[in-house]
Amino acid sequence: MESHLGPDPHRAATRPGGAADRQPGRWLPDGGALTHGEPLRLSDPRPETGPLSRPTFPPRLQGHGGVSRLLAARALRSLGQGVLVTDFALYLHALGWSSIAIGTLFMGSLMGNGVLAAFLGPLSDRRGRRGLVRLYELSLLASALVALLTSYAPLLVAATLVGGFGRGAAGAAGPFGAVEQGWLARLVHRGERGRLYSFNMALGFFGLALGAALAGLPDWLSPWLTGADAYRPLFLLVALGAAVNWLLLGRTPDTRTRRRAAQPPAAPLTRSERGLLARLVAVNTLNSLGIGLVGPLFTYWLKLRFGIGPSAIAPVMAVAFALTGAASLGAGRLTSRFGVVLTVVAMRSSALALLLGIALAPWYPLVGVLYVVRSVLNRGTVGARQALAVSLVSRRRSGLAASLNGLSMMLPQAGGAFVAGALLGAGWLAAPFFLAAGLQGAYVVAFRWAFRHHDPSRSSSGASVPDRN
Repeated sequence: MESHLGPDPHRAATRPGGAADRQPGRWLPDGGALTHGEPLRLSDPRPETGPLSRPTFPPRLQGHGGVSRLLAARALRSLGQGVLVTDFALYLHALGWSSIAIGTLFMGSLMGNGVLAAFLGPLSDRRGRRGLVRLYELSLLASALVALLTSYAPLLVAATLVGGFGRGAAGAAGPFGAVEQGWLARLVHRGERGRLYSFNMALGFFGLALGAALAGLPDWLSPWLTGADAYRPLFLLVALGAAVNWLLLGRTPDTRTRRRAAQPPAAPLTRSERGLLARLVAVNTLNSLGIGLVGPLFTYWLKLRFGIGPSAIAPVMAVAFALTGAASLGAGRLTSRFGVVLTVVAMRSSALALLLGIALAPWYPLVGVLYVVRSVLNRGTVGARQALAVSLVSRRRSGLAASLNGLSMMLPQAGGAFVAGALLGAGWLAAPFFLAAGLQGAYVVAFRWAFRHHDPSRSSSGASVPDRN
């Protein structure tokens, strides 16, 4: 087997043109071909270290700077997201926006992101990923600077539609998240994705936790900045993170396939792959409608229900995200032992009753505890579910699978956010939670039925969709 963790002198000597034939962004700096042969196996040692070692978690990433930089970019991006997922809806409320207006803005942002994601994933399969993800960082930088400098409604709406403010995406690159998932999928072997994607999500949640811990800033700045103006410095953190990531990703090797005369085009989707992707879209729709009903406007719901502000909400959100990051690491271990499907079903089923408890609990401290536990069980499986999505098709179609996964998540969430805004505006504060519980209960049943024979962490399921180039 050919390793990508170090140079191969024999290959370098025998390939036409030798080292001089390599092109930037297509060959690893150490001489290993990024897009030819076997992808990286996280548990593979360097060639000189001897036989394969036992897989570990978190995964070892020595010698593969591309993976490490993608993980670092997600962690840094999640800092700004953690601040805004806590405070953005509260900022709009401080500006005098109504519940239905806030829900409509979230709907528009999610719909725009979802539609764009549908095109970007397949495009990245053909054109490469690095330029697209760096374009996202530039657009996020620009939108954050606009929101920092003005609260004028038309400009703020435009900045939100571009930057996706207020979405707790655990460091994902907005509509370009599918591109980034496909990028990561091309760098690692199919059987390793459950562990790596769970580790990737854990880094995102830890970043969200740190960002949420800073979300009390508007209250801390109240002696100097009043009202909604105290929220605007939060966008500076988002802008700084985007600028650093643009530089960081510029040094990350791309995964565009080098075209050669002997290389066949990507194989078309098989009937089995089309069926699996259709199941993915249907199952995600149930889940995402429920998420949209309670997720985007949760801190706003706390404001309406208990009359509290950022300094009271931030600690709960920070603890929830930090423990969710730990749960994502745990989910990575569980998927290695029990499989992705069983892990997702067990954790998500345990969270259903807690959703109803949040709606009915009379005290904020109790709501905080229930929210933290539910976040651990519900969100801790995100990385495992992403790994399953990109493993339903061949490696060269991972961008398409990631796009459909993102699209089927964002569009239903958009509808859920709009409905939630309307319900909260009408004073029906518990209704979104009851509707979400029913939808997510149906999701758990459907997920097990759809994918019980297609688990990427099980060798028997790996045969259903060969890891073709």
